[in-house]
Formats: sequence, structure tokens, C-alpha cells
Amino acid sequence: MLERCLGTYRVLRIQRAIRRGKVTLFCLFMTFIVLRGSIGAGKFGTPEQDFNDLRDRFYASRKHAEPHRVLVEAQPATESTQNNDNNNNDPNNYATFDINKILVDEGQDEKPDTNKPFSLGPKISDWDEQRAEWLRKNPNFPNFIGPNKPRVLLVTGSSPKPCENPVGDHYLLKSIKNKIDYCRLHGIEIFYNMALLDAEMAGFWAKLPLIRKLLLSHPEIEFLWWMDSDAMFTDMAFELPWERYKDSNFVMHGWNEMVYDQKNWIGLNTGSFLLRNCQWSLDILDAWAPMGPKGKIREEAGKVLTRELKDRPVFEADDQSAMVYLLATQSDKWGDKVYLESAYYLHGYWGILVDRYEEMIENYHPGLGDHRWPLVTHFVGCKPCGKFGDYPVERCLKQMDRAFNFGDNQILQMYGFTHKSLASRRVKRVRNETSNPLEVKDELGLLHPAFKAVKLSTSS
Repeated sequence: MLERCLGTYRVLRIQRAIRRGKVTLFCLFMTFIVLRGSIGAGKFGTPEQDFNDLRDRFYASRKHAEPHRVLVEAQPATESTQNNDNNNNDPNNYATFDINKILVDEGQDEKPDTNKPFSLGPKISDWDEQRAEWLRKNPNFPNFIGPNKPRVLLVTGSSPKPCENPVGDHYLLKSIKNKIDYCRLHGIEIFYNMALLDAEMAGFWAKLPLIRKLLLSHPEIEFLWWMDSDAMFTDMAFELPWERYKDSNFVMHGWNEMVYDQKNWIGLNTGSFLLRNCQWSLDILDAWAPMGPKGKIREEAGKVLTRELKDRPVFEADDQSAMVYLLATQSDKWGDKVYLESAYYLHGYWGILVDRYEEMIENYHPGLGDHRWPLVTHFVGCKPCGKFGDYPVERCLKQMDRAFNFGDNQILQMYGFTHKSLASRRVKRVRNETSNPLEVKDELGLLHPAFKAVKLSTSS
């Protein structure tokens, strides 16, 4: 058929070309096998990718190599951009989700009546009588849960929104874990607040409406213990000397001379204090609060406090300065029920403590509560939840880790562990396991401490 169409001569030429083509293909195949055996399996080890690698080398020697290189380099960049776009559009990606989409405050705050004096709530004048009647009718909730052991509620909290920097929430978590550990050991209840109960009393003053509400809602508690979120317990074995405060209603870390004589604005600290649940406490809260409403009232009150108190900088009224001013100017009314504690660190300024932790471990032991082993280390001015603090961020966060580990070691030792160092998150075993675990006594006696309160049983 082909000979009839093309002729004998052309058919012979085509057959000869086919035979030569077969030989050429066979030679190319053998060359490829030899090259593969000589130069290895290439980058990825698959024939297809080997072929691509050889093809790229072949193209590189041609005059069109430069356009090819540009295309090859442009492709990864395009893929990277597409991947980023895909990640940004991925509804499952936490890293790219805009948290502000769900942090929406519904409604508007009620505008206060500037002509009406500020109040924390309705005036109460017979709280002692109301509370005594409630306690009589509810014997299952005694205000004392042991001899000289009052029922205590520790109150702390933070903003309802996430911290302005991501690491701040991590340190809030460490701080509340630290407080839970101490309260569990000492039979203390704990309340963590994340709600702003009164928009007027934001910032320094947010604690006052909360404290009043808790006192009135929990008549069974004898003392409310307020503690700032940036304060940590660093002596887990120290039990407060409750008997010392049997005639006092308000206990703060401070010095009588600095408050009553010098009117020094740092003569006491309101980052950690005890307040008895009684009529007197409601009255002092009512006297304390009027400087707190934000806006013009707080700004004008700040000017008064700066003028009247020693060394106070110029800024709006804060709760600590207001308390110093209240006690210094009305000592006859309030002073006899206020106990300014300086024998141990109900509040301990971190700047003078953190660098001495190793010295304390070397020379002293938990249970002292004072400068030798502070009950509380308070990171005043670090502001880990905000964007800016008053001290270098690295120093604050490093020392907060050390303070947490310093306290946490006293918890871990109960179970035979400790942090490898105060700067380390890792732990090491310090006590061997035993087949008689109930015979093991922890070094500090915190597993079942003598001061841990046991609720009184009542007959039905």
C-alpha cells in the first residue's frame, strides 16, 4: 500500500530513518542510565524530578536561560503570596483572626447625673444587725471556721478584654494559679472578677463597687482579702496572725508615721489588704469612693491629693492616695480600726526583693513572711497586661517568672519536685519514689498543714 502511494524509494528512506531513530533513542536511554548511576539520584530521588533537574541544566546553557530563571524565581514568590492570602482567609486560623470582631460591647454606658453625688449604692445603716440575723438563721455558714480562724474570701481580677500584649494573659494565668495554690493550703475561698460593675469607677477604683457587692452578698465571710493581679504569694507556708486583728476592721501594709505624721502618699499600699465584713467597712467605702468617678471629679481630686500629700506626682486621683488622705485628715474617725502592718510583707515591693531570692533560699525558710521570706511580692509598675510599663519589660517579665517559681517550688516540693532554677520552667526530681507514699513527709508540712481550716460539722 505504502509503495503504491509513496513509491519504493521513499518507503526505503522512511524505514531507514525509523531504524536510526530507534538506535538514537536507545543510545539516549543508555546515556541517561549511565548519568544517573554516575551523579546519583538527584535532589529528590525520583525519575521525574531527575529529568526536570537535567532539563533545567540543559536550558541554563541556552540563550533563553535568563527568562527561564526569572520565571522560576517568580513562581515561589507567587506561591508564597497565595499561601499568605489563603491563610488570611482561613476561618480556622487563630493567628490571623481579628479578635475585635467578637469583643463588641453592646449598648452604651448610662451617662451619670453630674448634679447627683456619687454613691456605691443605697445607704445601709444597720448592716451589723442584718448580718447577725442572717448568721443566726444559717448555722451551716459560720463566719469563723475554726478557733481564731475567720472565713476569708480572697478577691482579685482583671479586665474583661484580653491584655494589650499577648504575653500579659500568660502572666495573669500564672498569677491566679499562684493565688489558688495559697488559698487551697490555707482554707481560703477565692473569687476572680472580670466584670466592670460600675463604668464610673474604672481603673484604680474598679475594686470598690466589687468589694461592697461581695460583702453584702456573702454575710458568711468575716474578712475580704483584696489582692491585685500583679501580686504573687511567695511564702506559701505563712499563715496570717488573725488574732492580732481581732479589734481591727481594715488591715493594710504601711507605717503609722508615714501616713499620719508625714502624709506620704506611699505610706501604705492598697494592692493587698484585709477588710472586715461590718457596718464600719461599708461606711469607709462610702467615704473613700467620692474621689473615684472618672472625668472631672477624679482629675480635680488628683490635684487636691498632689497638693496635700508628700511627694505625690501630678496625676488623677488613685485609691491609694485617697486612702492616705482620708486617714491623715480624719484619723479620729477611722484610725482606731485601721491596722497598718509592717511586721511582715502583706505587700512587698518587688524591686527590693527579687534579686535576693537565692540569698533567702540559702539562709532562711518559708513561714517567716517578712524581709527574710516575703509573704507577697507585688510587681507595682510593671503592668504586664498593658502596652507600656514603668520599668524595662525584660526585667519585669524575668523577675515575675522568678517570683512565680520561687513560690511554686514550695508547692512542687510536696510532690518531690522543684524547678531546676528560679529562671527555669523545667522541673527536677528531688525525692525518690517509695512503695509507702503515705509515710513520706513533705519538708514544709504543707500537704496537710495544721493551720488549714476544716469546716465545722453541724448536726441536722
